[in-house]
Amino acid sequence: MHAALLPTRRDEAWRYADLDALARVWPLAGEERIVVPAGESFSRIIVQDAVPGAVAVEQIALTLEAGASAAIYILNTGGDYGRIAIDVTLKDGAHFELGGAILGSGTQTLEIVTNVTHAEPNATSNQIARSVLAGRATGSYLGKVAVARGAQKTDAAQSVKAMLLDRTATANAKPELEIFADDVKCAHGATVGELDRQTLFYLASRGLPPPQAKALMLQAFIASAFTAITDTAERDRIETAAIAALERLL
Repeated sequence: MHAALLPTRRDEAWRYADLDALARVWPLAGEERIVVPAGESFSRIIVQDAVPGAVAVEQIALTLEAGASAAIYILNTGGDYGRIAIDVTLKDGAHFELGGAILGSGTQTLEIVTNVTHAEPNATSNQIARSVLAGRATGSYLGKVAVARGAQKTDAAQSVKAMLLDRTATANAKPELEIFADDVKCAHGATVGELDRQTLFYLASRGLPPPQAKALMLQAFIASAFTAITDTAERDRIETAAIAALERLL
């Protein structure tokens, strides 16, 4: 695709995008390129909380050399259109960890898009995505895992769950596997649903007001995307931002 041409919905990576909003910032600035040297580690927390009416698009190309590890945690909640796209290449024995949360309301369109290539043997990856959507918001997770020929002993997992607070909201979950090696372990799962009414009733019967019970259930749902963060201060920072975003939804 020529750099000057706006994507169309024929392009799978942009199928659910807000193309009208994207046109306001097209062509995009170049992607950020990060290389993690062999045996080293990298971690980043991304909180996308742009002001209403804004368009925020972030693109990252991440290469992990042999034995390296990287962890990226995302809270995508701001702007009319927010998209975070990460392209990862894993060398021998590397590990990639993703924890992402999408919290949208109104007419927002929010996306997390990943393309993880296991280029060499023994690499592992784990991706967890959680979405909470209200109003007429659209939240999308598109995650492709590609296992190259010869990339034996690959271990890749994706867990994608979305919670709809209103029937007018839309969740798109598209985990995808492309495997060209035969000695691998790859798994993915995707669910879209609503808060469990029996659990809400149980909490209410124990004296918890319904709004508080609902908030606590959603906080626990989102927190599962960030449990692997080892830095307590960083985990508190992203969870505090997520709780604030949830309060706006409720």
